[in-house]
Amino acid sequence: MAATLAAAKSLFPAGAFAQGAGVETTKATLGYIALTDASPLIIAKEKGFFTKHGMPDVEVVKQASWGTTRDNLELGSGGGGIDGAHILTPMPYHMQLGKITKNGQPVPMSIVLRLNTNGQAISVSNAYKDLKVGLNAAPLKDVFKGVAASGKEIKIAMTFRGGTHDLWIRYWLAAGGIDPDKDVQTIVVPPPQMVANMKVGSMEAFCVGEPWNAQLVNQGIGYTAVSTGEFWKDHPEKSLALRTEWIEKNPKATVALIAAVLEAQQWCDKPENKEEMCTIVGKRAWFNVPVADIIGRTKGEFDFGTGRKETNAPYLMKYWADHASYPFQSHDLWFLTENIRWGVVAPETDLAGTIKAVNRQDLWRDAAKLIGAAGPEGTSRGVETFFDGIKFDPANPQAYLAAQKIKRI
Repeated sequence: MAATLAAAKSLFPAGAFAQGAGVETTKATLGYIALTDASPLIIAKEKGFFTKHGMPDVEVVKQASWGTTRDNLELGSGGGGIDGAHILTPMPYHMQLGKITKNGQPVPMSIVLRLNTNGQAISVSNAYKDLKVGLNAAPLKDVFKGVAASGKEIKIAMTFRGGTHDLWIRYWLAAGGIDPDKDVQTIVVPPPQMVANMKVGSMEAFCVGEPWNAQLVNQGIGYTAVSTGEFWKDHPEKSLALRTEWIEKNPKATVALIAAVLEAQQWCDKPENKEEMCTIVGKRAWFNVPVADIIGRTKGEFDFGTGRKETNAPYLMKYWADHASYPFQSHDLWFLTENIRWGVVAPETDLAGTIKAVNRQDLWRDAAKLIGAAGPEGTSRGVETFFDGIKFDPANPQAYLAAQKIKRI
């Protein structure tokens, strides 16, 4: 285990790709889920960035859940599915390793960019509003014990086992002394169904991306305990992943597609474009959500539903600023390390080799050059610090695991 994790500190760059003239195809089918962090894909379509880069026939298609996204990626567009997707960052690794695919068959996947940092939240039912739980989840521990003693199951929702929302809420609960596998029951609920399920009392808390946390507050059903950027500053979130087979068949189209999304990310991050972005993605054709549920937190204006309000919050969702778009391999290492912590990925997994295969930061750099943009130096953002003081050093992930009191390994 220690040797495997130690070896993973070597984060390998892949070979550079020389952009040539003319794309192999003008079409790709990309999936998305109604979450604000999918906005760059929608904007790339709506504002003509795909067309600008020679890909006018790209389709951006809504998916019902992350499970549906997985299924359609397995099929590929040739089988009636999709070529790539707005996706929870660990999922391409799960597919590459055959952890979540049919019959355990690996489906080679490639992460080509990070869609955003920050922008998720943990929400709690108004049944616990008097506690005004924040970064510290500990006040819920004894209350949950009392509820469980009365015969009610304590259900905590996330969006996919081993995915980002699962990892955020597990970290938060465990840091507060609540075992996410023993003290509560974690359940999977698709993002657009979170608010409705909380309304009927089928869960005590959930973790999901926006706009669903803001909508919960706006409807007076629950409150935001913490925005995830508060417990890990500028943490990585969703990615754009493509089937590796599609990249191999369409290398020039791949760089063109990435370039289009990078330009859309730059557009989305400009303050003067925020309102238009929210108006576009809120449309019936995309999210079918009131703009009022999207715009506030997009601008950094947070109403937590407990009387706490903030403006110009530093943990608002970022698409381009502070290298938000660059797929740091050190972040992928953290996701895999956390998946080992909770028993999703085997400890003996070749992490360095898997990251080398899946993370295509080389293609990001090729696309960035195409639009005259620059990326960070290297493939690591360095040591990361969490709200509880625990640090993740990509050069020593086993020390991070050792520091965690609650874990399955």
